[in-house]
Amino acid sequence: MARDWRQAGLRPEDEVLCAFAEDLTRKPEANTPAALDTLRAAGFDDRAIHDAVQVIGYFNYITRVADGLGIDPEPGIPPWGEQ
Repeated sequence: MARDWRQAGLRPEDEVLCAFAEDLTRKPEANTPAALDTLRAAGFDDRAIHDAVQVIGYFNYITRVADGLGIDPEPGIPPWGEQ
């Protein structure tokens, strides 16, 4: 899953969540009411969406901190772009 969540055989609702996480990470301006409606249609309530956004945001934040300080990725995790 770390290399390509699309090939991981996830449940449909988990694929929707991963697509949302990728969009929020790579193009946050794409987060529209329609994106949230897609999550709701997949079964996520507003609390679950809130929690997901918090986790996604935290991981993006901590990754930027690590990048900014020149911290190497954990062993076994290839650098971004080599995945």
